[in-house]
Amino acid sequence: MEIVTLIENTTENDALLPEHGLSLYIETDKHRILFDTGASPQFAVNALKLGVDLASVDVAFLSHGHYDHGGGLATFLRLNKSAAIYVSADAFQKHYSQSIFQQQKYIGLDQALSGHPRLVPVEGNLRIDNQLGIMSRTEGNRFVPSGNQDMYTEFKGTLVQDDFTHEQNLIVREQGKTLLVAGCAHRGIVNIVDQFIVDNGQPPDVVIGGFHLHSRATGKSETESVVTGIGKGLAESKAQYYTGHCTGHKPYAILKEIMGDQLAFLSTGMRIII
Repeated sequence: MEIVTLIENTTENDALLPEHGLSLYIETDKHRILFDTGASPQFAVNALKLGVDLASVDVAFLSHGHYDHGGGLATFLRLNKSAAIYVSADAFQKHYSQSIFQQQKYIGLDQALSGHPRLVPVEGNLRIDNQLGIMSRTEGNRFVPSGNQDMYTEFKGTLVQDDFTHEQNLIVREQGKTLLVAGCAHRGIVNIVDQFIVDNGQPPDVVIGGFHLHSRATGKSETESVVTGIGKGLAESKAQYYTGHCTGHKPYAILKEIMGDQLAFLSTGMRIII
């Protein structure tokens, strides 16, 4: 299994442009997978430079209904003519964030794409085949990101606190190895990993994604004590972790101190072999 980071907040490759967003290409012996599309068409520009043929992708997933993960959806639909795109049934609700100045900004998906015939709405967990599955039910409440308090969903014309029912995580299995991919882990990365263990009886081998420990809207990160608790919780699983995007540099440094080689920083252009 190979994972290629098409877009992320940072890059160590001057030929590739980063942005605040996430997009991953995952290739197995059976599937060519796209997980999220970043905030713009830039993921596709990077894909071309990285030798990734988006037209050959046979299945795609959106982790949740925020623009930095689905902003490139129209571009993917234009470049790829056949892949089914699995999205939460709630992904196209209207989502907003509130800045430190109490200003509300739309951060949802392009409403013009709602109901597109290639979108497959998902409710709850879903087994797609012997390699792919979706995990969206997360019951735990440990270390839920405080930044969630600044995010809202429109319900019957009123903004209400976002409960992130539109968040889903991808499970990929190949040759005895299991990969768990989270977009932003708004339900809390510790809770997501814990739920995976409850559902499967063992931890995943590798976890990739943002942990939402830093809020772009407010510029605030989780406290050191909270991040320390998260690091200890993740270390217990014995999985290998790759993170970036909404994790934040300061929280990452704290996690790295606790987790050591069990944690690596994700960046645009990075290739991971499992």
